[in-house]
Amino acid sequence: MNAEPDKTTTGDSPTPDRLLHAGSEGDFTAEDLVLASGRDVTPKNLAWAERRMAEKGRRASMDELLP
Repeated sequence: MNAEPDKTTTGDSPTPDRLLHAGSEGDFTAEDLVLASGRDVTPKNLAWAERRMAEKGRRASMDELLP
């Protein structure tokens, strides 16, 4: 966790929609795919993510992991 406060939010108010991200509408990397899968970022897991993105396609590889 980061010890510094997040400057994009204010106290107990909800996070604005423009700051929320879900699905695969934006660009992401193999590291993002590894983290979305709940795995640690290791060379082995990065290779897995790169293979998965190549086999299933970028969007599909992430969409299967996210609710």
